[in-house]
Amino acid sequence: MSSPDAYEYRYEYKVVTFRESLIGDALDSDKLEKVLNKHAEDGWGLKAITSADVKGRIGPGAVEGLLLTFERPRR
Repeated sequence: MSSPDAYEYRYEYKVVTFRESLIGDALDSDKLEKVLNKHAEDGWGLKAITSADVKGRIGPGAVEGLLLTFERPRR
């Protein structure tokens, strides 16, 4: 049987796509750091980084990018 405190730590998640604008661009660590710090200011902690093909806004192709998964306690 679960105690009443079992549900005290519920989390919410956010997934953010991080990609470079042109195929073949090197990953910009400064941009990535800014994205991570921006979300940290809002209470989000980085849970996982996943490499993935990310679809662009136009055209049928995809480019290599990152999916950033953030977690924070529900407010």
